[in-house]
Amino acid sequence: MGRTGTTIAVMIMAVSSMAQIQLGGLAPSKGPANSHLPEAPMFTLQPLDATALLVEDEQRLAQGIPGPYRFADTYSVDIGLDDGSWSTLPSGERVWRLTLECREARSMGFVFDRFVIPTEARVYLVNEAGEQRGGYGRPSGGRTILALDQFAGERITIEYHQPAEAAGPVDLHIATVYPAYRGVAGGDREFGESMPCNINVICPEGDDWRDHIRSVARVNVGAGHCSGALLNNCLNDGTPYFLTANHCLVGDVGSWIFTFNWESPTCDPTEDAPMTMSLSGADLLITQVSTDFTLVRLFDTPPESYNVYYSGWDASGIPAQEVVSVHHPAGDIKKISRSFDEVEADQQVVGAELRDVWKIEFWDDGIVEQGSSGSPLWNENKLMVGQLSGGLGTCDDDTAVAAYGRFDLAYPLMAPWLGECATSVPGIDDEEVVVPIFEDAAVTSITNIPELLCDVDSVAPVITLKNNGINVLGSAVIQYSINGGTIYEQPWVGELFTGQTTTVALAPIPAVSGSNSLQITVTAPNGLLDQVLENDSWSLDYTTSFPAGTVNLILTLDDFGSDVTWQLGTSDGTVLHTGGPYSDGNNGQVDSVAFCLTNDCYIFTINDFFGDGICCAEGEGSYVLRDAYGTIYGESDGQYGEQDVSPFCLAAVAVAEAVLAEYRIHPNPNDGGFQVTGASGGTIRSIRVLDALGRTVRMIPGNGLNTASVRLDVRPGAYTVVVDGPRGVAAQRMIVAR
Repeated sequence: MGRTGTTIAVMIMAVSSMAQIQLGGLAPSKGPANSHLPEAPMFTLQPLDATALLVEDEQRLAQGIPGPYRFADTYSVDIGLDDGSWSTLPSGERVWRLTLECREARSMGFVFDRFVIPTEARVYLVNEAGEQRGGYGRPSGGRTILALDQFAGERITIEYHQPAEAAGPVDLHIATVYPAYRGVAGGDREFGESMPCNINVICPEGDDWRDHIRSVARVNVGAGHCSGALLNNCLNDGTPYFLTANHCLVGDVGSWIFTFNWESPTCDPTEDAPMTMSLSGADLLITQVSTDFTLVRLFDTPPESYNVYYSGWDASGIPAQEVVSVHHPAGDIKKISRSFDEVEADQQVVGAELRDVWKIEFWDDGIVEQGSSGSPLWNENKLMVGQLSGGLGTCDDDTAVAAYGRFDLAYPLMAPWLGECATSVPGIDDEEVVVPIFEDAAVTSITNIPELLCDVDSVAPVITLKNNGINVLGSAVIQYSINGGTIYEQPWVGELFTGQTTTVALAPIPAVSGSNSLQITVTAPNGLLDQVLENDSWSLDYTTSFPAGTVNLILTLDDFGSDVTWQLGTSDGTVLHTGGPYSDGNNGQVDSVAFCLTNDCYIFTINDFFGDGICCAEGEGSYVLRDAYGTIYGESDGQYGEQDVSPFCLAAVAVAEAVLAEYRIHPNPNDGGFQVTGASGGTIRSIRVLDALGRTVRMIPGNGLNTASVRLDVRPGAYTVVVDGPRGVAAQRMIVAR
């Protein structure tokens, strides 16, 4: 097929799966439970005809038909829980077992199209040699498919273990078995299946490419192997985009298995290594024949322990001056190949297809084979410029031309996923990944509440809400409280694009008298978790005087007002009011300030910078603090040097006088002796007398009558008499004068 026959598949969504991560544990037959287990039922598959399969492979190779390096046959099966047997152990644990036999198979792989088990349950594989693999837990994200890589043996027992406390549905069903006729995987893996001139990546040839080597994985497409690599994108966000060849697109990518870091620990001889770093399943994003590429997105991001690298790429179309490729030839352990010659843009027939490729005439180190298909080609700047399409040679034949699909021609099709930020993007390490912030609602201010609220019984905050996320913000929940008390909620619905703000008026909530901290938090942007918690909250400190009374400062200045400053604060150090310095040359000038205060203790402090007070050499200054009733809370004739401090307390502000009961003080003024008389039925419970500082100077129990006589031995001045009766509280001002 020529260029006009290009085939493109866009956003084909594969069935979801989970990471093929082994969680450990012990298979039931490998532990004490084995004595309680009967022999597992046998499900016998058709024996494998390896000879016929190898003949087919030779014929396909001779005809130049591209495809993965096939190593297994494909058996469609219908194997479920009814084919095995259940056992209940004395401990209450449950075990299900089934043995699958396929004679002549060197190993077997499985695809469970239904893998539904409780969270605590596990599935294990056990072969005839007594080796086990697993345990495999329930797929994440509600997924129900799990593909398991090749495990050595022609007879493999599947064991399901459910702890006694585990509960939930169980459904295990195998739809596909891949019996292997080549020994490239499993416990009897044969190294050397690839050609001897291949070079292990641990060798010195790989020293300058350690990062890029970590981006390459072997791809098990079910019955065959290819290679490929993780790609970075414009957001540097670690989305696991993976590039391989179009001709590797065999079977359902939802059951492909991607194995990272399968590398020999020694250069020569080749040694085995664990194959535990694998992931199962991907979504097919887009594929094209003419440039022979397939872009998929892995279902799961490689865990941190995999230490992967996201390869950079170059879409400029400039021919590379030298190139490197890392791959799994014949499905073997990871190898590296190098060419120090400039590549050439060309069109080449691969199989029956005409493809746009970068052509490599000669490898200086290594070679590529079947199974290397889809592997990345990096230029001298260590940026990926193509993926292997075809052109296989031998160690004795250096005339074979390797052809790599051109990334620059394929890139426009991949741009919706990789981004269009530049013609090239550098690679990044796993720890350099920038997590994209899709959902981030923030509170950036609180208004409509002054520092001091006077005689109000509620507060109605207004906040600024901002969308710092990538997604449009359509809804959120705003929570607010005072001093960590009752939490109030108010939903918000609107439309905020990235960076936009809006003001939100919140419903009034009861005020709390005294020093307060209002905390406002925005949660649940678009009904989801907020990705940045640090900007979700804003707080505001303020003071409320409720119920409130007025205390006036009457300050008479001397001739040097610039020396004078003052402040009024609460006993806990919160500053409510300040004043000064004043202008000079205004001897006798009066500054009158009204303070809105509630029942609390306060400290008034006045300072003189020069240290001579405000009287008397430079004028006749003074101050007094008093209320509308004439009660004095602090005063000075101005002779105080550097500072004068007047502490005082209020204890009967806004106490209702005669709430359902009336009490009369007489005589008023008096010399300290007075009588309290209530209306008919106004029985007196107690009488409390407060001085100007709010201190209790006398407490008198009630006499059960509606009248009482009191005698005080106090200084002349203003006092407050608080009378408590069965129907209310009354507070009245009283003057003692002699």
